[in-house]
Amino acid sequence: MGALAELEEWVALIDACLEPIATRPVDLTDPDWTRTLREGPRPLDEAGVRPEAEAALRDVLSRYEQGDEGVRAALRALMERCHSFRWATTLPYEPTPEGFRQRLLEISVGDQGHDTRDMMVELNDLCERARDVGVDVRPLLRDVAALSSGVDRYGMGSTRDILLRASRGEGGSP
Repeated sequence: MGALAELEEWVALIDACLEPIATRPVDLTDPDWTRTLREGPRPLDEAGVRPEAEAALRDVLSRYEQGDEGVRAALRALMERCHSFRWATTLPYEPTPEGFRQRLLEISVGDQGHDTRDMMVELNDLCERARDVGVDVRPLLRDVAALSSGVDRYGMGSTRDILLRASRGEGGSP
């Protein structure tokens, strides 16, 4: 079995552990539902898979960054299949150019998830936080855009297009 296939199995296993948490209904009639979600255990901790999930994501991002377009497409497809993993797993944000780039790679491999709008809100917030600590976001946005999908999944532009627009400061993006 190849290394990429092993990684896919590892991520799928973690995804299966997270799926009951990701799909658990939220009682919107409970007046404290937002507080309960905010203050409750984080999904990776509740499932007891934080170290494994973060290590798997680091491996995904490394392969994504170093791989060719075929590898990147396979990893985007893996994130699409393993949506609970994608939803729950992120690495701690470091307020540095490398930390910003790492988070952009997470956005790129996630390829808009289920909703482009959520991805754009996350991107805007991330860019604002990076600019606040003096990171020049534009070259990093262009760099990661070059690795990103050119497929317009939901009619709002491809991940590549959205990152490039953000690098130019267009369309309400950074």
